[in-house]
Amino acid sequence: MVTALVENFGLNPTMAFVVVLLLAFAGLVAVFWFVQSAPPRTLVLSSGPPGSSFQRWAGLYEKLLAKDGVRLQVLPSKGSLENLQRLESAASGVDIGFVQGGLAADTDLRDLVSLGSVAYQPLWVFYRGSARIGRLSELTGQRIAVGAVGSGTRSLALTLLKTNGITGLPTLFLDLDAEAAASGLLDGKLDAVFLMGDSASLQTLRSLVRSPDIHLYAFSQADAYTRRFAYLDRIELPEGSIDLGTDLPAQDVVLVGPTVELVARKGLHPALSDLLIQAAQEVHGKPGLLQKRGEFPAALEHEFPISDDALRFYKSGKGFLSRTVHNFWLVSLLNRILVVFVPMLLVLIPTLRFLPVVYRWRIQLRLYRCYRPLLLLERDAAGTLTREQRQDLLRRLDEIEETVNRLRVPASFADQFYGLRGHIAFVRERLTA
Repeated sequence: MVTALVENFGLNPTMAFVVVLLLAFAGLVAVFWFVQSAPPRTLVLSSGPPGSSFQRWAGLYEKLLAKDGVRLQVLPSKGSLENLQRLESAASGVDIGFVQGGLAADTDLRDLVSLGSVAYQPLWVFYRGSARIGRLSELTGQRIAVGAVGSGTRSLALTLLKTNGITGLPTLFLDLDAEAAASGLLDGKLDAVFLMGDSASLQTLRSLVRSPDIHLYAFSQADAYTRRFAYLDRIELPEGSIDLGTDLPAQDVVLVGPTVELVARKGLHPALSDLLIQAAQEVHGKPGLLQKRGEFPAALEHEFPISDDALRFYKSGKGFLSRTVHNFWLVSLLNRILVVFVPMLLVLIPTLRFLPVVYRWRIQLRLYRCYRPLLLLERDAAGTLTREQRQDLLRRLDEIEETVNRLRVPASFADQFYGLRGHIAFVRERLTA
């Protein structure tokens, strides 16, 4: 290649060697980027306690991603708060996690993005007593399980109780997990419990709803809560939705709760972002107890900004290659080829075709500049010449020849160069004849 550059473009060997090194470096950078830009084959997801909805969702994600050759490593956690803490720390190794709204007030969000909201997360408040209560403030002085440390349940429960003037004694707060709290309420050791899907299993919720001595609290002030806390939604539990045969619940129950977001660290590979949202559509897109078909996942922005890749997917759906080629890794390979090598070819091919034309035109222009005075000299040599005129023409011819001898042309233009020198010799022969 060095020889080709020297012979075709007239570069000196050092400059030609530098050009070859630069081209080789650009090629190596492109190959390195191509290899490094491949999506990783393993993702780490922080889920929730065993039996929780978060853990159940994680299992479904794991199966769906495995079909495309991506291994999802699921790390159990205490709930949303611990998931958020893991995501905030790069040392945890967690890539994605389920996080309920309302927990990011004191969190550095610069490195976190949302892939969208995936479900409602209602707050279930169960209490014992013969009479139903209409306000949370009526729980003052009672024994209340507010959720385990690290759970989103505990954070939201304490926030709502504080809003109702309950901050501690004479009210007793117990940091129990969902199973222990439910058992304590059923055994009469507790007066009320706060539960959410990130920590409580469906079986636990059903056992409490079916118990005749326990009531599900209906948020009659739901609109006031949702206006005070922007991350909360008003959620309706229809009559009979838990059990049509026994009509549980016996009437519509209004709940409040945040949405759950699938949160990721910035830098998540775009292909994996698309794959996760596709899995979310499979897992969360069906109708359920609290949602309609296709309601989730959705690009609802709360505390976390929606990632650019997620916005693109929600707006345009799958790319053309993903719709036509049903192999995740082949699509990833083709996309990287289109991103890396096709632009290089689109730039290099026209450049490599255009540069020789420009260079040839430049060399030929140098030669033509020598031909013009030679043509003028030959025209002046026509007819009878005096000795002085002949000497003057020879002097001019010597100047032209000296200029030509100083020209530096590549070997590919040798025929034109020696042709010019032959024409100079021809004119000199005529002058000296």
